[in-house]
Amino acid sequence: MPVNLRNRNLISLKHHTPEEIDYLLSLAADLKNKKRAGVKGNLLDRKNVALIFEKPSTRTRCAFTVAAIDEGGHPEYLGKNDIQLGHKEDVADTARVLGRMFDGIEFRGFSQKVVEDLAKYAGVPVWNGLTDDYHPTQVLADFLTIRENFGRLKGIKLVYVGDGRNNVANSLMIGAAKMGMRFVVGTPKELYPDPALVEECEKIAKECESGATIEVFEDPKVAVKDADVIYTDVWASMGEEAKTEERKKLLKPYQVNMELVKATGNEDVIFLHCLPAVKGNEVTEEVFESRHARQFDEAENRMHTIKAVMVASIGNF
Repeated sequence: MPVNLRNRNLISLKHHTPEEIDYLLSLAADLKNKKRAGVKGNLLDRKNVALIFEKPSTRTRCAFTVAAIDEGGHPEYLGKNDIQLGHKEDVADTARVLGRMFDGIEFRGFSQKVVEDLAKYAGVPVWNGLTDDYHPTQVLADFLTIRENFGRLKGIKLVYVGDGRNNVANSLMIGAAKMGMRFVVGTPKELYPDPALVEECEKIAKECESGATIEVFEDPKVAVKDADVIYTDVWASMGEEAKTEERKKLLKPYQVNMELVKATGNEDVIFLHCLPAVKGNEVTEEVFESRHARQFDEAENRMHTIKAVMVASIGNF
């Protein structure tokens, strides 16, 4: 059956089938090739996209902006001081206003409930550019990068090292469960992923018959053994800056350094980071600048995968 993502939200990857995720990755690869070949797109011609940002952003903002313009669309940046969202006007009312003016809405902020309420009331597709719980557009870029390096996702061992219960780790787990990957988290017990999410992802893997596995280890060297991909993120997420010193002490053994890279036993292991990176904390400069590093390919792929999400849901076909 052909995949049809017309008018679909992207709230988390829980609501997309493996076939739909694969379609978005293939579409992104095609759009990436066309951009590099200098082919001008018009799939978002006369489409207006609202970009709501409660949190600062480099990759997400630039990716949505350039992706929309590449395909003839108009992106409108709406910062937290530009609109009344959650202040003088509740989310439902803001959603209903924006939905009458825009063809799609991106939201990057704190509460998952806000992006869910936007999707409930807007009447147009809503895309999650990051919340405290999930970061689905990041994981699509991660998966495109992995596929570019290995030609597949199924069976790839993806190891996330660091804060095991943040939004990136959560979204990687969901995506890995859908796509048949061997997902491993290396993290201290204090930061183990939510057991309910682990159980849900194991159920997803069974329902999809993907063959995915999920494991959590306290020992980072045990976690990374035979890894194809080592992934890390900052030790204190946005909004948790007060915990930085506490996290440094807790997560120092989970730093991605050359010793940990060598512990994989895989000379072709690749390193990913959603960025921005605090070099010297979660990753060393040596690894960040090594032949294993793919974080800038990954950053570029934010644009191509986000373009695919917008084109698939509101594009002119």
